[in-house]
Amino acid sequence: MSVSGTDDWWRGAVIYQIYPRSFADHSGDGTGDLPGITERLPYLAELGVDGIWLSPFFTSPMKDFGYDVADYRDVDPTFGTLADFDALLARAHELGLKVIIDQVYSHTSDQHAWFAESRSSRDNARADWYVWADPKPDGTPPNNWLATFGGVSWTWDAHRQQYYLHNFLPEQPDLNFHNPQVREAILEVARFWLDRGVDGFRLDVANFYFHNAALPDNPPAGNHERRPRRAYTYQQHLHDHTQPENLAFLAELRAVLDSYGARMTVGEIGAGFDVSAEYTRGRNRLHTCYNFTLLNARTLDATLIANALEPWNAVDAWPSWSFSNHDVPRATSRFGRPEDPAFAKLLIALLVTLRGTAFLYQGEELGLPQAEVPFEALQDPEAINNWPHTLGRDGARTPMPWQRGAPHAGFSKATPWLPVDPAHDALAVSRQDLDPDSVLNFTRRLLTARRSLPALIAGDIEFLPAPDDTILFRRAMARQSILCAFNLSATAVRIPSIRKPGAMTVIDSGLTGTLDGAHIALDAWQGCLVQLETGQS
Repeated sequence: MSVSGTDDWWRGAVIYQIYPRSFADHSGDGTGDLPGITERLPYLAELGVDGIWLSPFFTSPMKDFGYDVADYRDVDPTFGTLADFDALLARAHELGLKVIIDQVYSHTSDQHAWFAESRSSRDNARADWYVWADPKPDGTPPNNWLATFGGVSWTWDAHRQQYYLHNFLPEQPDLNFHNPQVREAILEVARFWLDRGVDGFRLDVANFYFHNAALPDNPPAGNHERRPRRAYTYQQHLHDHTQPENLAFLAELRAVLDSYGARMTVGEIGAGFDVSAEYTRGRNRLHTCYNFTLLNARTLDATLIANALEPWNAVDAWPSWSFSNHDVPRATSRFGRPEDPAFAKLLIALLVTLRGTAFLYQGEELGLPQAEVPFEALQDPEAINNWPHTLGRDGARTPMPWQRGAPHAGFSKATPWLPVDPAHDALAVSRQDLDPDSVLNFTRRLLTARRSLPALIAGDIEFLPAPDDTILFRRAMARQSILCAFNLSATAVRIPSIRKPGAMTVIDSGLTGTLDGAHIALDAWQGCLVQLETGQS
């Protein structure tokens, strides 16, 4: 079964995230590009994913590596041209792969033409396209809001004699979504890419579009002594994002996408279940979204998974999940098992059997750990600003290892923008291709099996009682019912099943758990998928 032939192709799809700077370098300048991605698309089709998500490739001064957009409608020369993008899109569609692209709507680069005009005076045509505010009588910023990357959220502009708002870097001024002209300009950007044929958008910080126009202070969060070493976490962010007006704009955006047919949006939500569900409930908001419940987790256990998944059963909304992406340390390292292929396989199997759309980050199918990047080689402003208190984002963004033993693991002929970790070279695609037990070949086998199991794609989920350090849930759809059992420990376990012997069959998925009478037997960090006979209780 494939999900790619329906309007709801995204529901239960497995989408592979590509960080363009680090995936494949065609030009040989040390930075990944769109032609490089196009050359590697057959690899992704063979892997068995349903589509790809491309992180930003738009014109940008790269202060935040593409999340500071200077031209929404063009490709940065680092990555190629619009013609290169069109070629990538056409090739992906030939291979049956959907393509969703990042859209960064909450802010632009300070090099964007809109901002250059806006800051030129207080009475130009775009004077109100960004969030400008007068200082307090003592010259300080208009309120106490803090930026996520550090420091206050306001930067003084000497020409306008006002502050402008930025939730991220000072080079990323926030657009003023209270201005209807801004909203229409953004919808025109969406139409531009939909007209080119993209299948959907990943919406960066989708709950950050609107701010409280009255600019009240945020209240303190409390419990400072237990908080990470970031000033941002010392506030309750009640007024700088997640405002009620956001939902009305998402309805406008959804109407645009619906007018193009089988398109989708997945939002990045920097909040928990309540906001995530609100932003995806019904048919006039986001199609789906992900939050950071699993991305920020440092311990993998059954309670984490059940608490994240179960609330979604009670709402008319479809979630998405990922363990790794370009913004967080790679999951195998974050969970403390960076060199264990069994654990890497477990994470992939768990991810693609949960109810929701699965996002697989590049290199996750190889079991890549977080790369070691020395301070002098860091590029990411977030990593530099918070050194050494976090693992940073650069260690999750290093080049994809394609050829073991080749210069820079086959990513580029030139010195890459971030160094290749020797540990990644040892896990290169060329090596894993030849190993039938590799994480790569396991992923291929599992995704192939999943395509013929509709219950794993779009079925309901029910969590069942299981021993400590294990997780057991049932996915069911129509007349198909599948038990998914996972051992989240280094000790072999036996899980009592819910069916009598003979009423269950192990699915050939690459997972090595077995049936032992009325029990499911799992080795350390292992799983098992079991087909249940229909009509059995």
